[in-house]
Amino acid sequence: MRSLIRRPAAPEMAIRRDPAPSRWGYRYQRMMLTPLYRNGMRIGLPILLVALIALSWFSHEANRKMLSDTYAEAVQAIHQRPEFMVASLKVEGGTEALQTEVSALVNVSFPVSSFDLDLAALRDKIEAVPAVQGAVVGVQPGGVLTVQVTPRVPVAIWRSEIGLQMIDAAGATVGPLTARSDRLDLPLIAGDGAKDALDEAMAIYAVAGPIAPRVRGLVRMGERRWDVVLDRDQRILLPTEAPVRAFERVIAMAQAEDLLAREVTVVDFRNDNRPTIRMMEPAVMEMRRINAALTGTGK
Repeated sequence: MRSLIRRPAAPEMAIRRDPAPSRWGYRYQRMMLTPLYRNGMRIGLPILLVALIALSWFSHEANRKMLSDTYAEAVQAIHQRPEFMVASLKVEGGTEALQTEVSALVNVSFPVSSFDLDLAALRDKIEAVPAVQGAVVGVQPGGVLTVQVTPRVPVAIWRSEIGLQMIDAAGATVGPLTARSDRLDLPLIAGDGAKDALDEAMAIYAVAGPIAPRVRGLVRMGERRWDVVLDRDQRILLPTEAPVRAFERVIAMAQAEDLLAREVTVVDFRNDNRPTIRMMEPAVMEMRRINAALTGTGK
C-alpha cells in the first residue's frame, strides 16, 4: 500500500555565476599585463598630474616673479660668501712698466665675487697688449687674482713708416722705441718686407764678426735682398740667393785686404761671380790723376 506521505519537492538548482570577466574587465587585465601601459599608469600619470599643477601655478605672473626673485637671492647669497670673494690683484712676469700696464688694463673693483670675473675675457684682453706673448689668469686661495705674464723678448729694431718698433723672433711688435740709442744692443732692420725676412737678417748679423761694431743696420731692397749699411757711409750689396755666404766672403776680403778700410763706398756682391766696388769721389779723382800721369795724358 502506497504511503500517503508526500515527499518534499526537490529544491531548485542554485543559479551559478559565470567566473569569466566581462569584456571591459578582460581588456583592462590585458592592458595591465603590458609593461608600457603599466609603467604609464604608475609613473606617467603622476608626472602628468604634477606637470599640470606646475603649469597652472606658473601661469600666474606673481608666482613667476616670486620664484625668480627667490632664485636670484639664493644665487647672490652664494656668490657673496667669503670663500668666493676676491680682494686683491697680483701681476707677475715682465718688466715693472709692463706689470703696471697690465694692472691698469685689468681694471677690477675689489672686492668682487669670483663668479663675476670672466677670466677668459681678462686673459684675451691682456694678451692683446703688444709686449705680452701669453698670460695665465686665475684666482688663488686667499682671494688673490693672479696674472702670470710671459713677455715678448725683443731681438731686433724695425724702422717702419710709423717709427722705430721693437720686434721679437716671430716678427711680432713688442713696443715702440723713442731713439735708436736706447737699445744699441739690438740690430736694426729697415725697408719693405724687412720684418718678414727677420730670420735671414739675424743670420747675416750673426756672421758679421769683426765688422759687427761698424754695422749700422740692414735695409731690405725690393722685398727680395739686403744691403748692409756700415759707418763711413759704406754699403755692402748682397745677392738674393745665399746672402749669408756672400757676406762672409766680403768679411774675408776685408780681413785679408783691408777692403773696407779703404775709400770704398759700395761693395756690390749681387753678382757672386763678378763682385764690384765703387770708390769715393776723392779716391776716384786720385786714381784718374795717377792713370793720367802714367799714360802721359795729364797736364
